[in-house]
Amino acid sequence: MSHATVPDLILEPMVRGALMEDLGAYGDLTSRAVIAPGTTYRAHLNAREAGIVSGMQIAAMAFRLVDPALRVTTHVADGSPCRPGDLLMEIEGDAAAILSAERVALNFAGRLSGIATLTARFVAAAEGTATRITCTRKTTPGLRLAEKLAVLHGGGFNHRFSLSDAILIKDNHIAAAGGIAPVLEAVRAAASHMMRVEIEVDRLDQLDEVLAVGGADVVLLDNMDTPTLRAAVERVAGRMVTEASGNMRLERIAEVAATGVDYISVGALTHSARTLDLGLDFGA
Repeated sequence: MSHATVPDLILEPMVRGALMEDLGAYGDLTSRAVIAPGTTYRAHLNAREAGIVSGMQIAAMAFRLVDPALRVTTHVADGSPCRPGDLLMEIEGDAAAILSAERVALNFAGRLSGIATLTARFVAAAEGTATRITCTRKTTPGLRLAEKLAVLHGGGFNHRFSLSDAILIKDNHIAAAGGIAPVLEAVRAAASHMMRVEIEVDRLDQLDEVLAVGGADVVLLDNMDTPTLRAAVERVAGRMVTEASGNMRLERIAEVAATGVDYISVGALTHSARTLDLGLDFGA
């Protein structure tokens, strides 16, 4: 698994926004009312089920943004496996501050660990092949960077982060441009020499046209059954990178990877992952 990180500076606006949403206009009324000023505690962030950890960097940031004086010690790094009962993080300091950050920290850590855990299952299903599992742009609005980081922690790869990363010609682009040849000719005329070009096809005759016209670096083989995918990979014969997408259920990954496709893109990694059960417990 990957232990990838990005600078805190990039993640901070997202975490700060989540804290502002949760703290509202007046802060944590409950903690302010029931916890005496100066009360300190040690809190333990624990795993309650097995999985792959993600979101520790973000959880630590949430606690420190509420109170920079909190002492945060991470025991299990992002991208590492965990078992039920494992201590992932310790937070020491002002009790009210810890509780004020608790829900945001757990929301991020549980959500992102769930994505990393699901990704690891897909990666394991393709084991023994050269096929890479990659995510899509089907992410929670505002959380794309964090969710794509979680995919890396699960051993997957990242697709585009935004529309400005690369040119991906979908079926609606082809329809609007008047066909495969016109759309590829338009891309050749407009694209930077630094920009990669991918085009989507869902039939072998479309693939044949793409191969004849040229101008694409990657072909997206969309919603094809497994025999058709195998035939498509054979026709490409290494001239382009191949990506299979559409209806990529976990139980299908092994047979799709066996066709020789370079990538399998799976929207479910980010839009259908179940939150991993984590908890924050107070101790003396």
